[in-house]
Amino acid sequence: MTNATHALIIDDEPDIRELLEITLLRMGVEVSCAATVTEGLRHLNSDTEYQLCLTDLRLPDGDGLEIVQWIQKYRPTLPVAVFTAHGNMDTAISAMKTGAFDFLSKPVELEQLRTLIQTALRLNQEASAPGMDLPESSLLGNAPGMVRLRQQIAKVSRSQAPVYISGESGTGKELVARAIHYHGGRAEGPFIPVNCGAIPRELMESEFFGHKKGSFTGASSDKQGLFQAANGGTLFLDEVADLPLDMQVKLLRAIQEKAVRPIGAEQEIRVDIRLLSATHKDLAREVEREKFRSDLFYRINVIQLDIPPLRERKEDIELLSRHFLQQFSSEADLPAAELTAPALQSLSGYSFPGNVRELENILERAFTLCENDRIRPEDLQLPQISQPSGIPLGGSSREYDSVSNLDEYLEEIEKEVILAALESTRWNRTAAAQKLGISFRSFRYRLKKLDLDSEEN
Repeated sequence: MTNATHALIIDDEPDIRELLEITLLRMGVEVSCAATVTEGLRHLNSDTEYQLCLTDLRLPDGDGLEIVQWIQKYRPTLPVAVFTAHGNMDTAISAMKTGAFDFLSKPVELEQLRTLIQTALRLNQEASAPGMDLPESSLLGNAPGMVRLRQQIAKVSRSQAPVYISGESGTGKELVARAIHYHGGRAEGPFIPVNCGAIPRELMESEFFGHKKGSFTGASSDKQGLFQAANGGTLFLDEVADLPLDMQVKLLRAIQEKAVRPIGAEQEIRVDIRLLSATHKDLAREVEREKFRSDLFYRINVIQLDIPPLRERKEDIELLSRHFLQQFSSEADLPAAELTAPALQSLSGYSFPGNVRELENILERAFTLCENDRIRPEDLQLPQISQPSGIPLGGSSREYDSVSNLDEYLEEIEKEVILAALESTRWNRTAAAQKLGISFRSFRYRLKKLDLDSEEN
């Protein structure tokens, strides 16, 4: 940090201002102080270029939210953090919904304060660096919904507020979460994704919070939990709706207190994480059904991002198809395949219950089956009856959640069949392809995909 870095403190308590000023000066940050909303706005309207603003929410002449709102309107790239009374989460959430970067509870803990300051100042450094576009392939698209989503990602990346990502299976929720992480102030920290539905219920507390050696049968050593693993970075809870109610209570407390207690430990451990969560289900409906706690929903849904399903942005199918086909050809070191006009028409008429993930799988299969580098409608092998448009969240697209396990099983079978064909032809690849009744191109691609291309000839 250089002496050019400047922060504004707005608080009516002299002791708090002094503590904050000393901390910032030791970090190489110049400081201006104000005791009221009026004085704070006067500083913000001056010629001084601030990189950080810290404000109390309760001020003698008004509400600190006025400061947050002014900054959002006139200096939207300036990170502003708020101080709130301990345990007053409703106020903190309101501030973050308004646009606050983060919050700290009073009395202020210096370690948390320093971490917040470092994260906020990194945002300014990254904002001034070139190349802030979002390159994630699944976020490609010119449809209005995707343009809006990318704009929202760029905006929420500058905050520490919890984000709830809503979208059907296969729309790319984890890629949106990764984009938020890697374009924010925590990009150098860890990104820890976890599928909440894949953790056995009896192991959940240990997985999330860790445990001490000997705390239960089988605990042969200390174990770090997911919260600790994500310290300094981002914890992404995918399929958060699958958490049982008793675990939701413990999760809520960890989020609110910014601390966890491993099983068998006497002391809590402070953690500094940004929380992102997602599910393909309608979480508000789960709250109504009392399957999900309303207080936890309120806590994780400070900002909501909705990913449009592929059937609502069919103008992007051609762009995504070209991207995936180029990707397949590069990975397999094969010529790029061309999507014929009739094939593109077939894709455009299909409703894609599995969304972008299903499009990728369909094209990968077609890439291996096509002849003369041209993909025709028959190569796509689309279902005869297309899934009706307007699948509700939590509808029949649920079946796609377990596709990864099936793919692994089928890959093992495919590998065994290919190896048997190679052995029977003394590793003559051309003969093995003929024996299997597939083109040499398709055979070569499958060898590459199954990591068999390094076997003996």
